[in-house]
Amino acid sequence: MKRIIIAVAVVVGLSLTMVARSQDKQKPTDEFRRQYIREFKRIGLNTTPGDAMMLRILVESGKFKRGIEVGTSTGFGALNMGWAFERNGGQLFTLEIDPKAAAIAREHIAKMGLEKTVTVVEGDALKTLPALEGEFDFIFIDALKQDYLKYLQAVLPKMRPGALIVADNVIKSEKQMPDYLEFVKNEQMFDTVIIRASEEKGDGMAISYKLK
Repeated sequence: MKRIIIAVAVVVGLSLTMVARSQDKQKPTDEFRRQYIREFKRIGLNTTPGDAMMLRILVESGKFKRGIEVGTSTGFGALNMGWAFERNGGQLFTLEIDPKAAAIAREHIAKMGLEKTVTVVEGDALKTLPALEGEFDFIFIDALKQDYLKYLQAVLPKMRPGALIVADNVIKSEKQMPDYLEFVKNEQMFDTVIIRASEEKGDGMAISYKLK
């Protein structure tokens, strides 16, 4: 009889452990995610809250499924876009050259429960971009300003018609990227507009729609 009781107790204990583990793996609530984003300790290289929200809205409203971010920093933009890609049933690859920043971003992504949607790719984007496989419909560029055109050209053959290309800091850093701005403004494959972004940084973005 004692053996039966002990066996039952073990089974119950294992069951409770499995339930607890299952609960631990449950996706964080929207309320938790909103609070996490509000309380995120941003650094200077992070996207501003207003711009991050705009990116989130662009991704979700455009129903984009496969996206790239060039320049993760510690992951604030990736969290916002990743949430939208998750809602779309999609995937975001975020590229970061700094190993420490990449590690911090992965921690934030895991805490937000987005590790199945957002993949941090560590290394020089000019080397990692060509290695990405498949077709893409969204890219956000916010890394070394003089290399913007190189980033775009590295992935452009993989971007489908209807893809959206968003480039940050195009007002304050205009002189560092004349070739990029010339390309997206004058190539007939794009419709491009320069917008004044959040007031916090007094800068802007170039939003380009790939026509063909």
